[in-house]
Amino acid sequence: MLLTSVLGSAALLASGAAAHGAVTSYIIAGKNYPGYQGFSPANSPNVIQWQWHDYNPVLSCSDSKLRCNGGTSATLNATAAPGDTITAIWAQWTHSQGPILVWMYKCPGSFSSCDGSGAGWFKIDEAGFHGDGVKVFLDTENPSGWDIAKLVGGNKQWSSKVPEGLAPGNYLVRHELIALHQANNPQFYPECAQVVITGSGTAQPDASYKAAIPGYCNQNDPNIKVPINDHSIPQTYKIPGPPVFKGTASKKARDFTA
Repeated sequence: MLLTSVLGSAALLASGAAAHGAVTSYIIAGKNYPGYQGFSPANSPNVIQWQWHDYNPVLSCSDSKLRCNGGTSATLNATAAPGDTITAIWAQWTHSQGPILVWMYKCPGSFSSCDGSGAGWFKIDEAGFHGDGVKVFLDTENPSGWDIAKLVGGNKQWSSKVPEGLAPGNYLVRHELIALHQANNPQFYPECAQVVITGSGTAQPDASYKAAIPGYCNQNDPNIKVPINDHSIPQTYKIPGPPVFKGTASKKARDFTA
């Protein structure tokens, strides 16, 4: 009887976990980095990722866990240069509706004293909705008009570039999925990792690119509280938060076309 109970509890845990997800490893500047294993912490004592608690979502824009899924400082860090690729990998993901946001935050000092507080977060990448509102709606499963659907099946990876010319320093990199598959009930899935940016760049985002987390969204914002099954509303979506910061890349493009 005891064995049956234990097996039943394990099955429930597995089925509950399977409904959600978290970043579980990274490829940064071509090097593989294991992530934190929330359900088996003994297997990941030294990683670059903040120690998230579980696969369950954050449900409120004002929850302090929105920053890094309640994680704490990691013991290691990755190294990258401006222009390098940061790839996050999810062990599992099932939801086909919602945006992907990738943020960075420059720590004022060491990682051990960096908590990501204040309006210092800036986006380096985002992906949203491309449906036509005729055949592909906000809630359409197959084909989905959301870029997040690319994480369902396949290798479950998302790659972003470190902004060109970004000033060196200690940075937190935050990957966030906002699952919108349940009407008016957003689910946030954020994880953070520590990355040292090298080089001699000087580019830093100004205040128009920055936000606090929590603070960048409100629970009743139309792009947060989304009646996704209502086909009578405009089938468009504006990704929350400030614009994406590309460093010196946008300036180079303007100079070239001029």
